[in-house]
Amino acid sequence: MRFHLLGSIRVTRGDGEIALGPRQQRLVLALLLARAGSLVTMTELIDLLWEESAPLSASNVVHRQIGALRRLLEPGLPTRETGRYLIRQMSGYQLHVDEDSLDLLRFRRLCARARAATDPGTTLDLLLDGLRLWRGRVAAGLEPVSRSHPAFTAIEAEHAVAVREAADAADHSGRAGDVLAALRDAAARHPLDEALQSRLLVTLAADGRQAEAVDLYHRVRRRMADELGIDPGEEMRDAYDRVVRRTEPRTPAGKPVSPLPAPAQLPPDLPFFAGRVGSLAEAYRVAGAAGPDGAGVLALDGMPGVGKTTLAVHIAHALAPRYPDGQLYVELRGFDGQGPAMSTAEALRGLLGSLGVPQDTIPAELHAQAGLFRSTVAGRRLLIVLDNCRDTEQVRHLLPGTPGCLVIVTSRSRLTGLMAGAGAHPMPVGLPTLEEAREGFVRRLGPARVTAAGQVVDEIIESCGRLPLACAVVCARAASRPDTPLDLIADELRQARGSLDGFAGDDPNTDLRAVFSWSYQALSPDTARLFRLLPAHPGKDVSIAGAAALAGVPARVGRQLVGELNRAHLVAEHRPGRYQTHDLLRAYATELLDDAGAGERAAGEDRCLRFYRSTAAAAHEVLSTHGQRHEVPGPGPDVTPLVFTDRVAAMSWLEAEAQVLIDLVEFAGRTGRHATAWQVAAGMQHYFERSGRSLDWAATARVALAAATVGGDLAGQARMHRSLAGAYYFQCEFDAATRHLERSRSLLTQLGLAAELSRVEFNLAMVLRGQGLHEEALAALEAPLAQAVATGDRKQLADATVEQAANHAALVSSAPTEAAASGDVSSPKHPTSPGHPTSPGHAASPGHAASPGHAASPGHAASPGHAASPGHAASPGHAASVGHRELALRLAGEALAVFQELGDQLGAGECWDVIGKVHRAAGDHDAAVEAWRTAAACFREASAGPQTAEALTALGDALTAAGDDAGAARAWDEALSLISYAQAATAHTLRRRLRPA
Repeated sequence: MRFHLLGSIRVTRGDGEIALGPRQQRLVLALLLARAGSLVTMTELIDLLWEESAPLSASNVVHRQIGALRRLLEPGLPTRETGRYLIRQMSGYQLHVDEDSLDLLRFRRLCARARAATDPGTTLDLLLDGLRLWRGRVAAGLEPVSRSHPAFTAIEAEHAVAVREAADAADHSGRAGDVLAALRDAAARHPLDEALQSRLLVTLAADGRQAEAVDLYHRVRRRMADELGIDPGEEMRDAYDRVVRRTEPRTPAGKPVSPLPAPAQLPPDLPFFAGRVGSLAEAYRVAGAAGPDGAGVLALDGMPGVGKTTLAVHIAHALAPRYPDGQLYVELRGFDGQGPAMSTAEALRGLLGSLGVPQDTIPAELHAQAGLFRSTVAGRRLLIVLDNCRDTEQVRHLLPGTPGCLVIVTSRSRLTGLMAGAGAHPMPVGLPTLEEAREGFVRRLGPARVTAAGQVVDEIIESCGRLPLACAVVCARAASRPDTPLDLIADELRQARGSLDGFAGDDPNTDLRAVFSWSYQALSPDTARLFRLLPAHPGKDVSIAGAAALAGVPARVGRQLVGELNRAHLVAEHRPGRYQTHDLLRAYATELLDDAGAGERAAGEDRCLRFYRSTAAAAHEVLSTHGQRHEVPGPGPDVTPLVFTDRVAAMSWLEAEAQVLIDLVEFAGRTGRHATAWQVAAGMQHYFERSGRSLDWAATARVALAAATVGGDLAGQARMHRSLAGAYYFQCEFDAATRHLERSRSLLTQLGLAAELSRVEFNLAMVLRGQGLHEEALAALEAPLAQAVATGDRKQLADATVEQAANHAALVSSAPTEAAASGDVSSPKHPTSPGHPTSPGHAASPGHAASPGHAASPGHAASPGHAASPGHAASPGHAASVGHRELALRLAGEALAVFQELGDQLGAGECWDVIGKVHRAAGDHDAAVEAWRTAAACFREASAGPQTAEALTALGDALTAAGDDAGAARAWDEALSLISYAQAATAHTLRRRLRPA
């Protein structure tokens, strides 16, 4: 596809020309081409088509014209698809073109090459190549608009400049005839342009047309007198003298150069500047450290709209008196929707010109320009602001090479190369505090209005995400509506929450969509895709692995993509390895994702769900003991779940991703992925138990149960009822736990899942112990014990055995009279209430398989002696305390041997906990201390924080009883550091014990 604007507007496809339709449609296309790939706002398009008042339907008319152009350019494009050429951007449109497809861009490229050339002949050839692209006036046939609209007249001016430069090159190379035709045409277009007319005069004479040249001068003189009432200027008179007297022209080098004043180019300081006290102090410190003999570079970076330029200009104004030789300012257009980034050569030419260097003395080669710049600034004290830098390479040659100057660079990208190569001092610009943002509102709107609004102002600031540009847009709107209460503006923002509609405007420099788009457009394609996929991630932050899964790329590639987003400040690493997006950037990404279509969103969500489901299952398996698995569907070829080598790694991942997983369960249920919801919840059960987050466990299990119910998944319902029972069990809500276990038992019976049914029976026995019904619990353990023996499930046999031991240990404490008679038991110093385990996360939990909601898989067959003893040992005939004590110790020892063989540290810790209780009840405090010290070590190795805390709490009690108050305090202090979430009561007790007397 080729677009032609330099002449009548034409579009060709292959060898054929496309009929472009009615005049309004061609005008719209012409303006889009004149902007050469930059944004054209809706307001500009409306003003183009209607010189006076536009109709109410103007926007709809423009949309129809755009739609018609899309169908012309891409005939097979489906309805409502954007296509590759006409792109919707913020509040306007952009036509995707390049040098190969648009004659205007080819013309500009040839002119740029000509200006860079050092040989006049080469310069002339390149300029003539560019001028041959012109077939007439720009957008010919669309008069009078094409003659008056600024976009078209500016291009005409470019043509005139190129002709003048070609004439000068022809003059220097003695090729006047080559440029004469182009000069005649341009002079006819611009009859009052003295620069063109004077060059035509000289060129005519050089081509041997002396009389025509003299006649031209007199015609131009009469025209200027008749139409403007003036005589020809110096340039025209010099050309005439040269023709008449045949003298050489006076060059700029021959003219005296008047001294320039010290440059003072800083933009105005913002009168409403507020806050940033820390950043200002840091900048002053760096400038002061540099001193008169030092050089400093401040590198300000931050997200779009965070106020980098405002801060840089404010710093520069404050420091300007220290730099008497002037202040230079360059807008480098690194992130700018209006055109390409400024080249380093262009920036150097501007800087050198500002320092009084004549343009014709500036060398063409970049390194020579940079050397001249450093030589020019040497010995001067200058402050230089390089604003809106794209990358380190753009500014590397713009830094002085000698002491005495301060350079302030701003960029949306983190300029690590500038820090490493030039010793730049990094100054990340973050969001202002709420107080700083409120101060900005006060300065813009006045204290009376802000005070009258009260907390509404804080709500507005939070709606703006504390982003300074967003706050400035809202303040400007409020200032333009002084009679509008701020609560109405807050309501407008509330209604627009989740979108950028509340921050839209016609000025692309303050329209948040435009400002964000410049960073988005600078991303590589794969990174841009990940950015717009971020809203498909259900969590509030994401890890590199999660981002890689979202994009469907390997982790190594995901790290590179996230790194690019982080350097561009489109995400922020708010915790090590965790990245989040500002709310307004997320709203922009959501709009991009919506534009990309439902398919891209659904695919990203699906990859994300599969990654977390499979990784949670892998963590569950590592935390399980003796090979227990939580079967889930495979992750698919485009997702690589994480692999864990030990329990610490698995728990660390679950801890980091806990909130994401909780959100994901809710998201999966809400979006109809019912099986995924309960499968992810099941994969979190180990984490919930070992972290003590029983409240979150219950909430998550309820959501997952609801999803399984809606999905009609009976197995999922059975498992989630059992999971929910586990959460209630650890909260000591035993009646609720029993109800859910009974419902799980009913469903498992219906499904014929005997192994899981046996575990539910075992869990019911645990609940009975929690209720203080120890004899009933021992009786209830008969069935799961028999099932374990029959199936050879040594893990479940050990779980049931330690559960028997725990019941017997409790019966030791509940039979004080018999115990006293035997002389073997004394009352414990800190007895535990029979109906209340010492902690929801510890006392009654014989490992993951034993707690309600968890599964144990069959292990190796039990040894003959071991298989038979637990079932008989539970006989209720052993009622005496001494009998219970001996049974508790024997059964705990038998279970401990199996747990140690299986490598089950959680189960081993439970056994040692039972042993500690028995010894404490018997008054053997030294033995109790050793038992609980060992229990704590086992729980610690199993990454079971709450259980470790409970063992340490009991250890402290035993040490107190043994007279070691200092040791007890150390144990309680360590326990307190491990307690979190739902264990506030235990924490309160420990703080009370540790409080100085």
